[in-house]
Amino acid sequence: MSTRIEKWLDNRYVQNIAVWCFVILIISMSIQAENKLLTAVIVVTFLTIPVYINNLKIIPLFNKKNKLMGVVLFFFNTLVFSVLAVCLIYLETEEFKWQMVYNLFSIMTLALLFSSAIKIAKDSFVRRQEIKDAELKLLKAQLNPHFLFNTLNNLYGLSVVSSNKLPELMLKLSDLLRYSLYDTKEQLVPLEKEIKYIQNYVSLESIRLEDKTDIKLNISQNIPAFHIAPMLLIVFVENAFKHLGVTKNEKSMVFIDIQIRDSELQFSCVNTTTKGYVNMEKGKSGIGLSNAKKRLSLIYPNRHTLKVEDKEEEYSVDLTLKL
Repeated sequence: MSTRIEKWLDNRYVQNIAVWCFVILIISMSIQAENKLLTAVIVVTFLTIPVYINNLKIIPLFNKKNKLMGVVLFFFNTLVFSVLAVCLIYLETEEFKWQMVYNLFSIMTLALLFSSAIKIAKDSFVRRQEIKDAELKLLKAQLNPHFLFNTLNNLYGLSVVSSNKLPELMLKLSDLLRYSLYDTKEQLVPLEKEIKYIQNYVSLESIRLEDKTDIKLNISQNIPAFHIAPMLLIVFVENAFKHLGVTKNEKSMVFIDIQIRDSELQFSCVNTTTKGYVNMEKGKSGIGLSNAKKRLSLIYPNRHTLKVEDKEEEYSVDLTLKL
């Protein structure tokens, strides 16, 4: 029963109906009319049109950096429906006073400001919940278990032959685990740490693939002291290795390029793939590209561009991020 109630409470239509019913109750208790309830219903019915125009069409303009257009349309919306309300009252009473325009404009402005405040507060709450949900998915899959299993097998193989690479690789794996388990609890981490994580990951993947894959990692020489959402870039790198394919008459390839120019991060990841072999959007491990896109839209709204291309034998991701 509680689950059913929660679903009803989370339903936006139920929420809207409840709010309007509350407004009808308040108006019916505060106005003077022969039929208070009917008058309140008429007033609320009239208000719903400018309110939803404001909430659905005008407020989103402020998030798209069209603030001036938003302000102009807000007052235009207020003025049009204020004048319309005066006309309806005049048709009903055949009385007109300029004071009516001022009063109705003031009431309409207050009503739209109040509805805007509720809309913004609700959107902010939903956005915070979505960020928490995305972070929870990140915590559930901070390190690909298949990658860890293969790495441990390779390290065991190196230990058998007494390879001098083993101590360094053990340190890299230790750094991966430390970053994955502890540093990712923060909302933002130093960019240098995120890039170091990618370097360690690629180094360990190079052991697993040996000479089967041509792996290139190109990173900007000077890494500025910027911060970034944790494990944001590694998703694309992990997918490149996870869905690696072999092209005709050539060995597989992974190319990763990370450059920072004028407070802007330019990330590119290209890998060979077999057409139709897997759905890149729905990997069985890692947090997946779909969640990465969601995190980008939530944490970096209007501050990133992401381009994904799935060609015949090549898969590429290009991300530009304003830090």
